Amino acid sequence: MQAALQACLQATPTIQSDDPAIIAYSQKAISGCNTDKDKALALYYAVRDDIRYDPYKLQLTVTGMSAVETLNSGRGWCVPKAILLAACCRAVGIPAKLGFADVCNHLSTARMRAVMKTDVFYWHGYTSIYLDNQWVKATPAFNLELCEKFGLHPLEFDGEHDSLYHEFDQSGNKHMEYLNDRGEYDDLPLETIQRDLDELYPGMMAMVNNQPSFDQDVAAEVSH
Repeated sequence: MQAALQACLQATPTIQSDDPAIIAYSQKAISGCNTDKDKALALYYAVRDDIRYDPYKLQLTVTGMSAVETLNSGRGWCVPKAILLAACCRAVGIPAKLGFADVCNHLSTARMRAVMKTDVFYWHGYTSIYLDNQWVKATPAFNLELCEKFGLHPLEFDGEHDSLYHEFDQSGNKHMEYLNDRGEYDDLPLETIQRDLDELYPGMMAMVNNQPSFDQDVAAEVSH
């Protein structure tokens, strides 16, 4: 057990918990926190709302997926944001790993649906955090401003219960459904993700990189 937890405290090429920028960001976020639970909550909300959700920032490389790149750019999709949260947790001594699932997302933009050609998001990422002798799942993907624009309840995290996905929007309409659990990992399974996304979303990688910002998509969607 101790060896498994120790592996979830180590820095990796993407989960850069030993990077000075990650350490400084984490320490600033947990200022005034005394317990691991309070620290994890502070880090969750910092990553959720400081980093804008942007599925068009899709760079399936070690650098493109890394915690430092996401922190510096201030935006990222669910997996890089989960990586950043895991790095921040590890930087303050809280074991954390990466978890993945396939979800059906009933709320996306028209452009995103046209690019993906499906409403299934494969390899949706979350962070699994070790608190009070149990693993708890946290998903920092959708920032508060985005949720408000889309009429979603922001996804909260209390450090005790799993916080995986937005099941309903504020109007009670179905938003996301859990389809398949892909497991949890000490480090990013980048090659597997890259292979699967290339197969499941043919041509999407090239198309995504030619899209305007996701913020423009959201503005157009909510204006209708």
